[in-house]
Amino acid sequence: MSIPHDVFKAHATGNDFVVYLDPDGRYEPTADEVRFLCDRHFGIGGDGLIRLTHPAMVSDLNAEQIAECADGDAAWFMDYRNADGSLAEMCGNGTRAITLFAQRQGIADGPGGEPFRLGTRAGVKVLTSLGDVAPYGRDVFQVRMGAWSRGADDAYTVTIPGMPGEGRGTFVDMGNPHVVVPLWRPVATLPDVEDLDLTVKPVVTPTIETDQNVEFVRIDDASDPDGIGKATMRVHERGCGETLSCGTGLCATGVVLRGRTRIDHWDITVRGGIVRVDVDDTEVVLTGPATIVGRISLQ
Repeated sequence: MSIPHDVFKAHATGNDFVVYLDPDGRYEPTADEVRFLCDRHFGIGGDGLIRLTHPAMVSDLNAEQIAECADGDAAWFMDYRNADGSLAEMCGNGTRAITLFAQRQGIADGPGGEPFRLGTRAGVKVLTSLGDVAPYGRDVFQVRMGAWSRGADDAYTVTIPGMPGEGRGTFVDMGNPHVVVPLWRPVATLPDVEDLDLTVKPVVTPTIETDQNVEFVRIDDASDPDGIGKATMRVHERGCGETLSCGTGLCATGVVLRGRTRIDHWDITVRGGIVRVDVDDTEVVLTGPATIVGRISLQ
C-alpha cells in the first residue's frame, strides 16, 4: 500500500477526511486505496482523502501549476481526492482541516502567527488561524477562497429522483463547479430543505459538461440589523454524495444569496454546524472550525 502506516481522521463542520503528511513524496495514493480508506464500513471512513505534501511531488500538476505555488509562497500542497478516488480541484472545508493538521505537525502557525499559504489545484489559498470563535466553534480558520464567477440566474432545472417538484439553479465556479438552488417559491416547488432526499443524485438540466456539486438553500433571516443574513443549506457533492458540509458549496451559496438580497455576509447552517461566508465583487472569504479526531495505525 502506498499509504504511510499512520494516518489521521479530521473534519471541518462534519465534512470528514483521512489526512496524512508526506514530506518526501513517497505516498501518492491510488484510487483503490482512496476508496478503501474512505469506505465507512471496511475502511476508516471519510468524504475524501488529503495528502499534505510539496507541489513538486504531486504527479498530476504541470509546471505552470507548480510555478503558481512558488509565486504564491505555498511550500505545501493539499492533494485532495474525493471518496470515489477521483481528483478534486478544491475543498474549502478540507483547507481548514489540513491547516489544523499542519499546525499540529509544526508546519503552520497558530493564532496570532503568520497566515498559512496552501497550494491547491484551484490556486493558492491563504488561511488565518483565529482560535476559538463563537458561534462557529474551536480552532476556527478564515480562508481567502479567491475569485468567483457565476452564470445566469435560474438557468438550470434541478430535480431529485423520487421527489415531487423542481427547482431552478444558478451555476457558480469556485474553482470547482456548483449549481445553487434557492428553495423559495416561485423559484422552487421542491420540499423544504430538511425534507429533501439527497441519498440520490440530483438531476441538472441542461447537462453541464463537468459533473457538479448541487446546493439547496433556504433563507432564514435577511433582516438582521448588523447586515448578516442567516440561511440553511444542504449539499450533494460529486464523488461522495450528501455531506454534512461543503466549503466551496457554502461559498457558491453565499454568492447566489448576495445576488438575490444584496447582503454580503451570511451565517449559513449546514448539518455539521455554522459557517460564515463573506462575499464581495472580487472574492469570497470562508470562516469556520476544524477538528482532528484521532490518529490511526494501519495494519
